[in-house]
Amino acid sequence: MKHRIIVLGAGYAGAFSAGRLARQLHPDDVEITVVNAEPDFVERLRNHQAAAGQELPRRPLSKVFAGTGIRLKVARVARLDPDRRTVHVEDSLGTDTLEYDTLLYALGSTVDDHGIPGVREHAHHVATRPAALRLRERLDELGDGGRVLVVGGNLTGIETATELAESRPGLRIALATSGELGGWLGDKARRHLLRSFERFGIEVHEHAPIGRVEASAAIAADGTVFDTDVTVWAAGFAAHPIAADSGLAVEENGQITVDRRMRSVSHPEVFAVGDSAFVIAENGKPLPMSCASAGPTSKQAIAGIVGGLTGHEVSLTKFPYIGNHISLGRKDAIFQLVDGDAQAKPGAMLGGSAAQVKTAILKTAAWSVAHPTSGLPTRRHRSATAEDRTVRTLAA
Repeated sequence: MKHRIIVLGAGYAGAFSAGRLARQLHPDDVEITVVNAEPDFVERLRNHQAAAGQELPRRPLSKVFAGTGIRLKVARVARLDPDRRTVHVEDSLGTDTLEYDTLLYALGSTVDDHGIPGVREHAHHVATRPAALRLRERLDELGDGGRVLVVGGNLTGIETATELAESRPGLRIALATSGELGGWLGDKARRHLLRSFERFGIEVHEHAPIGRVEASAAIAADGTVFDTDVTVWAAGFAAHPIAADSGLAVEENGQITVDRRMRSVSHPEVFAVGDSAFVIAENGKPLPMSCASAGPTSKQAIAGIVGGLTGHEVSLTKFPYIGNHISLGRKDAIFQLVDGDAQAKPGAMLGGSAAQVKTAILKTAAWSVAHPTSGLPTRRHRSATAEDRTVRTLAA
Protein backbone atom coordinates (compact mmCIF):
# COMPACT_ATOMS: atom_id res chain seq x y z
CA MET A 1 0.00 0.00 0.00
CA LYS A 2 1.28 3.45 -0.89
CA HIS A 3 2.19 5.94 1.83
CA ARG A 4 -0.50 8.62 1.76
CA ILE A 5 0.71 12.22 2.04
CA ILE A 6 -1.85 15.01 2.26
CA VAL A 7 -0.85 18.67 1.89
CA LEU A 8 -3.35 21.16 3.26
CA GLY A 9 -3.08 24.48 1.45
CA ALA A 10 -1.42 25.41 -1.83
CA GLY A 11 0.01 28.82 -1.12
CA TYR A 12 3.72 29.54 -1.39
CA ALA A 13 4.70 26.97 1.25
CA GLY A 14 2.16 24.25 0.41
CA ALA A 15 2.46 24.28 -3.37
CA PHE A 16 6.26 24.42 -3.23
CA SER A 17 6.44 21.55 -0.74
CA ALA A 18 4.01 19.34 -2.64
CA GLY A 19 5.91 19.74 -5.90
CA ARG A 20 9.26 19.01 -4.32
CA LEU A 21 7.93 15.94 -2.50
CA ALA A 22 6.52 14.61 -5.76
CA ARG A 23 9.89 15.11 -7.37
CA GLN A 24 11.94 13.45 -4.66
CA LEU A 25 9.72 10.49 -3.72
CA HIS A 26 9.00 7.56 -6.03
CA PRO A 27 5.39 7.44 -7.31
CA ASP A 28 5.21 3.68 -6.69
CA ASP A 29 5.71 4.32 -2.98
CA VAL A 30 3.70 7.46 -2.20
CA GLU A 31 0.38 9.07 -3.06
CA ILE A 32 0.30 12.85 -2.69
CA THR A 33 -2.95 14.79 -2.42
CA VAL A 34 -3.15 18.60 -2.22
CA VAL A 35 -6.29 20.15 -0.74
CA ASN A 36 -6.88 23.82 -1.53
CA ALA A 37 -9.97 26.01 -1.35
CA GLU A 38 -9.26 27.66 -4.71
CA PRO A 39 -8.34 26.09 -8.07
CA ASP A 40 -5.51 28.58 -8.63
CA PHE A 41 -2.22 29.33 -6.93
CA VAL A 42 -2.71 32.80 -5.44
CA GLU A 43 0.21 35.18 -5.03
CA ARG A 44 -0.95 36.42 -1.68
CA LEU A 45 1.80 39.02 -1.56
CA ARG A 46 0.13 40.74 -4.49
CA ASN A 47 -3.47 40.74 -3.25
CA HIS A 48 -3.27 44.48 -2.58
CA GLN A 49 -2.55 44.92 -6.29
CA ALA A 50 -5.67 42.96 -7.18
CA ALA A 51 -7.69 45.12 -4.80
CA ALA A 52 -6.31 48.24 -6.47
CA GLY A 53 -7.65 47.02 -9.82
CA GLN A 54 -4.62 45.38 -11.41
CA GLU A 55 -5.02 42.13 -13.30
CA LEU A 56 -2.68 39.43 -12.07
CA PRO A 57 -1.78 36.27 -14.00
CA ARG A 58 -3.82 33.14 -13.32
CA ARG A 59 -1.89 30.03 -12.34
CA PRO A 60 -4.25 27.04 -12.26
CA LEU A 61 -2.99 24.42 -9.83
CA SER A 62 -4.01 21.72 -12.30
CA LYS A 63 -1.31 23.06 -14.62
CA VAL A 64 1.18 23.65 -11.81
CA PHE A 65 0.94 20.00 -10.77
CA ALA A 66 0.56 18.55 -14.27
CA GLY A 67 2.89 15.61 -14.79
CA THR A 68 3.85 15.35 -11.11
CA GLY A 69 1.34 12.65 -10.15
CA ILE A 70 -0.13 14.93 -7.49
CA ARG A 71 -3.87 14.63 -6.95
CA LEU A 72 -5.55 18.03 -6.52
CA LYS A 73 -8.76 18.33 -4.51
CA VAL A 74 -10.38 21.75 -4.63
CA ALA A 75 -12.22 21.90 -1.32
CA ARG A 76 -12.31 23.71 1.99
CA VAL A 77 -10.80 22.04 5.03
CA ALA A 78 -13.62 21.79 7.57
CA ARG A 79 -12.02 19.73 10.30
CA LEU A 80 -8.83 17.84 11.13
CA ASP A 81 -8.65 14.77 13.37
CA PRO A 82 -4.95 14.00 13.97
CA ASP A 83 -5.70 11.14 16.34
CA ARG A 84 -7.57 9.26 13.58
CA ARG A 85 -5.36 10.76 10.84
CA THR A 86 -8.30 12.09 8.87
CA VAL A 87 -9.17 15.38 7.18
CA HIS A 88 -12.79 16.39 6.61
CA VAL A 89 -13.33 18.63 3.58
CA GLU A 90 -16.26 20.36 1.91
CA ASP A 91 -16.88 21.35 -1.70
CA SER A 92 -19.85 22.11 -3.93
CA LEU A 93 -20.69 18.41 -4.11
CA GLY A 94 -20.76 17.83 -0.36
CA THR A 95 -18.38 16.52 2.27
CA ASP A 96 -15.57 13.98 2.13
CA THR A 97 -13.16 12.35 4.55
CA LEU A 98 -9.53 11.84 3.54
CA GLU A 99 -7.11 9.54 5.36
CA TYR A 100 -3.38 10.13 5.57
CA ASP A 101 -0.16 8.63 6.86
CA THR A 102 1.74 11.93 6.75
CA LEU A 103 0.15 15.37 6.81
CA LEU A 104 1.78 18.62 5.72
CA TYR A 105 -0.20 21.49 7.24
CA ALA A 106 0.21 24.67 5.16
CA LEU A 107 -3.04 26.55 5.66
CA GLY A 108 -1.16 29.74 6.45
CA SER A 109 -2.86 32.61 8.23
CA THR A 110 -5.97 34.74 8.02
CA VAL A 111 -6.90 38.29 8.97
CA ASP A 112 -6.76 39.04 12.70
CA ASP A 113 -9.67 41.18 13.87
CA HIS A 114 -8.30 41.31 17.45
CA GLY A 115 -11.88 40.96 18.65
CA ILE A 116 -12.68 44.53 17.57
CA PRO A 117 -16.45 44.98 17.17
CA GLY A 118 -17.65 45.56 13.62
CA VAL A 119 -14.54 44.36 11.77
CA ARG A 120 -16.11 41.19 10.41
CA GLU A 121 -19.36 42.95 9.53
CA HIS A 122 -18.10 46.18 8.01
CA ALA A 123 -14.40 46.02 7.11
CA HIS A 124 -12.69 44.69 4.01
CA HIS A 125 -9.28 43.01 3.91
CA VAL A 126 -6.74 41.59 1.45
CA ALA A 127 -5.74 38.38 3.24
CA THR A 128 -7.39 36.26 0.52
CA ARG A 129 -7.98 36.76 -3.18
CA PRO A 130 -11.81 36.66 -2.92
CA ALA A 131 -11.64 39.35 -0.22
CA ALA A 132 -9.32 41.48 -2.35
CA LEU A 133 -11.69 41.21 -5.31
CA ARG A 134 -14.66 42.18 -3.14
CA LEU A 135 -12.72 45.25 -2.07
CA ARG A 136 -12.00 46.07 -5.70
CA GLU A 137 -15.70 45.91 -6.53
CA ARG A 138 -16.54 48.21 -3.62
CA LEU A 139 -13.89 50.72 -4.69
CA ASP A 140 -15.24 50.64 -8.23
CA GLU A 141 -18.61 51.69 -6.83
CA LEU A 142 -17.13 54.68 -5.02
CA GLY A 143 -15.58 56.52 -7.91
CA ASP A 144 -13.56 59.69 -7.37
CA GLY A 145 -13.82 61.36 -4.00
CA GLY A 146 -14.48 58.17 -2.05
CA ARG A 147 -12.95 57.99 1.42
CA VAL A 148 -10.88 54.90 2.31
CA LEU A 149 -9.34 54.23 5.72
CA VAL A 150 -6.63 51.58 5.96
CA VAL A 151 -6.21 50.30 9.51
CA GLY A 152 -2.73 49.01 10.31
CA GLY A 153 0.73 50.50 10.00
CA ASN A 154 2.80 47.43 9.28
CA LEU A 155 3.75 45.93 5.92
CA THR A 156 0.28 45.01 4.64
CA GLY A 157 -1.25 48.33 5.65
CA ILE A 158 1.57 50.34 4.09
CA GLU A 159 1.52 48.38 0.85
CA THR A 160 -2.27 48.51 0.57
CA ALA A 161 -2.51 52.25 1.24
CA THR A 162 0.21 53.20 -1.25
CA GLU A 163 -1.06 50.81 -3.93
CA LEU A 164 -4.58 52.20 -3.71
CA ALA A 165 -3.30 55.77 -3.73
CA GLU A 166 -1.19 55.19 -6.83
CA SER A 167 -3.73 53.13 -8.80
CA ARG A 168 -6.80 55.15 -7.77
CA PRO A 169 -5.65 58.78 -7.35
CA GLY A 170 -9.23 60.01 -7.15
CA LEU A 171 -9.75 58.33 -3.79
CA ARG A 172 -9.01 60.03 -0.47
CA ILE A 173 -6.78 57.54 1.34
CA ALA A 174 -6.01 57.67 5.06
CA LEU A 175 -4.17 55.28 7.34
CA ALA A 176 -4.64 54.77 11.08
CA THR A 177 -2.08 52.90 13.18
CA SER A 178 -1.75 52.19 16.88
CA GLY A 179 1.89 53.29 16.94
CA GLU A 180 4.27 55.17 14.69
CA LEU A 181 4.04 54.53 10.97
CA GLY A 182 7.08 52.43 10.10
CA GLY A 183 8.43 52.89 13.59
CA TRP A 184 10.52 49.72 13.32
CA LEU A 185 12.42 51.07 10.30
CA GLY A 186 15.78 52.78 10.40
CA ASP A 187 15.82 56.56 10.21
CA LYS A 188 16.74 56.64 6.52
CA ALA A 189 14.01 54.20 5.51
CA ARG A 190 11.36 55.86 7.68
CA ARG A 191 12.06 59.29 6.18
CA HIS A 192 11.63 57.77 2.73
CA LEU A 193 8.37 56.13 3.81
CA LEU A 194 6.92 59.37 5.14
CA ARG A 195 7.95 61.25 1.99
CA SER A 196 6.20 58.60 -0.10
CA PHE A 197 2.99 58.97 1.92
CA GLU A 198 3.19 62.73 1.52
CA ARG A 199 3.72 62.38 -2.22
CA PHE A 200 0.65 60.17 -2.52
CA GLY A 201 -1.40 62.50 -0.35
CA ILE A 202 -2.16 59.78 2.22
CA GLU A 203 -3.35 61.18 5.53
CA VAL A 204 -1.65 59.46 8.48
CA HIS A 205 -3.15 59.06 11.98
CA GLU A 206 -0.55 57.70 14.39
CA HIS A 207 -1.24 56.41 17.92
CA ALA A 208 -4.86 55.89 16.92
CA PRO A 209 -5.85 52.30 17.73
CA ILE A 210 -9.30 51.51 16.34
CA GLY A 211 -11.80 50.27 18.90
CA ARG A 212 -14.90 49.84 16.71
CA VAL A 213 -15.81 49.72 13.03
CA GLU A 214 -19.16 50.84 11.67
CA ALA A 215 -20.63 50.94 8.19
CA SER A 216 -19.42 54.47 7.50
CA ALA A 217 -16.88 55.15 10.22
CA ALA A 218 -14.08 53.76 12.34
CA ILE A 219 -13.90 54.91 15.94
CA ALA A 220 -10.57 55.10 17.75
CA ALA A 221 -10.13 53.93 21.33
CA ASP A 222 -10.11 57.57 22.50
CA GLY A 223 -13.42 58.27 20.75
CA THR A 224 -12.03 59.98 17.65
CA VAL A 225 -14.30 59.29 14.68
CA PHE A 226 -12.84 58.67 11.23
CA ASP A 227 -15.58 59.03 8.63
CA THR A 228 -15.00 56.62 5.75
CA ASP A 229 -16.81 54.96 2.90
CA VAL A 230 -14.57 51.88 3.08
CA THR A 231 -12.51 50.51 5.96
CA VAL A 232 -9.67 48.17 4.99
CA TRP A 233 -8.51 46.07 7.95
CA ALA A 234 -4.77 45.35 7.75
CA ALA A 235 -3.94 45.13 11.44
CA GLY A 236 -2.16 41.79 11.43
CA PHE A 237 -2.65 38.11 10.72
CA ALA A 238 -3.69 35.14 12.85
CA ALA A 239 -3.26 31.40 12.41
CA HIS A 240 -6.29 29.49 11.17
CA PRO A 241 -8.20 28.02 14.15
CA ILE A 242 -8.38 24.55 12.56
CA ALA A 243 -5.09 23.43 14.12
CA ALA A 244 -6.05 24.45 17.65
CA ASP A 245 -9.55 23.00 17.28
CA SER A 246 -8.10 19.66 16.15
CA GLY A 247 -6.15 18.99 19.32
CA LEU A 248 -2.71 19.58 17.86
CA ALA A 249 -0.30 21.26 20.27
CA VAL A 250 -0.29 24.96 19.44
CA GLU A 251 1.14 28.19 20.80
CA GLU A 252 -1.00 30.94 22.32
CA ASN A 253 -1.41 32.52 18.88
CA GLY A 254 -2.66 29.27 17.34
CA GLN A 255 0.51 28.37 15.42
CA ILE A 256 1.46 24.70 15.54
CA THR A 257 4.27 23.87 17.97
CA VAL A 258 6.93 21.97 16.02
CA ASP A 259 10.35 20.46 16.63
CA ARG A 260 13.48 21.34 14.67
CA ARG A 261 12.33 19.12 11.78
CA MET A 262 8.97 20.89 11.54
CA ARG A 263 7.09 17.96 13.12
CA SER A 264 4.20 18.58 15.48
CA VAL A 265 5.40 17.92 19.02
CA SER A 266 2.09 16.20 19.81
CA HIS A 267 1.58 14.32 16.53
CA PRO A 268 4.94 13.67 14.76
CA GLU A 269 3.24 12.42 11.58
CA VAL A 270 2.03 16.04 11.10
CA PHE A 271 4.45 18.61 9.68
CA ALA A 272 3.71 22.35 9.61
CA VAL A 273 5.20 25.03 7.38
CA GLY A 274 4.93 28.76 6.69
CA ASP A 275 2.65 30.93 8.81
CA SER A 276 1.08 27.80 10.33
CA ALA A 277 4.24 26.86 12.25
CA PHE A 278 5.83 28.43 15.32
CA VAL A 279 9.53 28.58 14.43
CA ILE A 280 12.47 30.16 16.20
CA ALA A 281 14.78 31.97 13.78
CA GLU A 282 18.56 32.04 13.96
CA ASN A 283 18.36 35.21 16.05
CA GLY A 284 16.45 33.37 18.79
CA LYS A 285 13.17 35.16 18.02
CA PRO A 286 10.02 33.67 16.45
CA LEU A 287 9.84 33.99 12.68
CA PRO A 288 7.15 36.54 11.81
CA MET A 289 4.18 35.52 9.68
CA SER A 290 5.51 36.42 6.24
CA CYS A 291 6.54 34.94 2.92
CA ALA A 292 10.11 34.84 4.24
CA SER A 293 9.20 31.86 6.42
CA ALA A 294 7.69 29.80 3.58
CA GLY A 295 10.94 28.81 1.88
CA PRO A 296 13.13 27.65 4.78
CA THR A 297 10.33 25.95 6.73
CA SER A 298 9.20 24.12 3.58
CA LYS A 299 12.72 22.92 2.84
CA GLN A 300 13.08 21.62 6.39
CA ALA A 301 9.74 19.80 6.30
CA ILE A 302 10.55 18.28 2.91
CA ALA A 303 13.88 17.03 4.23
CA GLY A 304 12.13 15.58 7.28
CA ILE A 305 9.44 13.77 5.30
CA VAL A 306 11.82 12.44 2.65
CA GLY A 307 14.37 11.40 5.25
CA GLY A 308 11.77 9.64 7.37
CA LEU A 309 10.44 7.65 4.41
CA THR A 310 13.69 6.80 2.65
CA GLY A 311 16.30 6.57 5.38
CA HIS A 312 18.29 9.54 4.09
CA GLU A 313 19.90 11.82 6.64
CA VAL A 314 17.72 14.79 7.56
CA SER A 315 19.75 17.96 7.05
CA LEU A 316 18.88 21.02 9.11
CA THR A 317 17.89 24.20 7.30
CA LYS A 318 18.72 27.59 8.77
CA PHE A 319 15.87 29.97 9.55
CA PRO A 320 17.31 33.42 8.90
CA TYR A 321 15.44 36.71 9.23
CA ILE A 322 17.21 39.40 7.25
CA GLY A 323 14.73 42.22 6.92
CA ASN A 324 11.57 43.76 5.46
CA HIS A 325 10.82 44.45 1.82
CA ILE A 326 7.95 46.92 1.40
CA SER A 327 6.46 48.01 -1.90
CA LEU A 328 5.20 51.59 -2.19
CA GLY A 329 3.25 51.28 -5.41
CA ARG A 330 4.82 49.88 -8.55
CA LYS A 331 7.88 52.13 -8.84
CA ASP A 332 8.99 52.65 -5.25
CA ALA A 333 9.94 50.39 -2.36
CA ILE A 334 12.03 49.96 0.78
CA PHE A 335 14.35 47.08 1.61
CA GLN A 336 15.27 47.36 5.29
CA LEU A 337 17.95 44.97 6.55
CA VAL A 338 18.00 43.96 10.23
CA ASP A 339 20.78 42.81 12.52
CA GLY A 340 21.03 39.65 14.60
CA ASP A 341 18.62 41.09 17.17
CA ALA A 342 16.03 41.86 14.44
CA GLN A 343 16.70 45.59 14.82
CA ALA A 344 16.87 47.82 11.76
CA LYS A 345 20.31 48.53 10.39
CA PRO A 346 21.15 52.17 9.55
CA GLY A 347 21.25 51.66 5.80
CA ALA A 348 18.46 50.59 3.45
CA MET A 349 17.81 50.14 -0.25
CA LEU A 350 15.23 52.67 -1.41
CA GLY A 351 13.27 53.78 -4.44
CA GLY A 352 13.27 52.24 -7.90
CA SER A 353 16.13 49.84 -7.28
CA ALA A 354 14.33 48.38 -4.24
CA ALA A 355 11.14 48.07 -6.31
CA GLN A 356 13.00 46.16 -9.00
CA VAL A 357 14.47 43.79 -6.43
CA LYS A 358 11.06 43.10 -4.92
CA THR A 359 9.56 42.48 -8.35
CA ALA A 360 12.34 40.00 -9.05
CA ILE A 361 11.72 38.23 -5.73
CA LEU A 362 7.99 37.93 -6.41
CA LYS A 363 8.59 36.59 -9.92
CA THR A 364 11.14 34.08 -8.65
CA ALA A 365 8.79 32.84 -5.92
CA ALA A 366 5.90 32.44 -8.35
CA TRP A 367 8.13 30.71 -10.91
CA SER A 368 9.41 28.26 -8.27
CA VAL A 369 5.85 27.28 -7.38
CA ALA A 370 4.74 27.05 -11.01
CA HIS A 371 7.71 24.81 -11.90
CA PRO A 372 7.89 22.43 -8.94
CA THR A 373 10.20 19.90 -10.60
CA SER A 374 12.78 22.25 -12.06
CA GLY A 375 16.37 22.30 -10.88
CA LEU A 376 16.25 18.97 -9.06
CA PRO A 377 17.87 15.59 -9.84
CA THR A 378 15.83 13.21 -11.93
CA ARG A 379 16.25 10.23 -9.57
CA ARG A 380 13.39 9.69 -7.15
CA HIS A 381 14.16 8.06 -3.82
CA ARG A 382 12.52 4.76 -2.94
CA SER A 383 10.90 4.35 0.45
CA ALA A 384 12.42 2.15 3.11
CA THR A 385 10.45 -0.71 4.62
CA ALA A 386 7.87 -0.03 7.29
CA GLU A 387 10.08 -1.79 9.83
CA ASP A 388 13.03 0.46 9.00
CA ARG A 389 10.83 3.56 9.27
CA THR A 390 9.61 2.50 12.70
CA VAL A 391 13.16 2.03 13.95
CA ARG A 392 14.19 5.46 12.69
CA THR A 393 11.11 7.13 14.15
CA LEU A 394 11.80 5.65 17.58
CA ALA A 395 15.46 6.72 17.35
CA ALA A 396 14.67 10.30 16.27
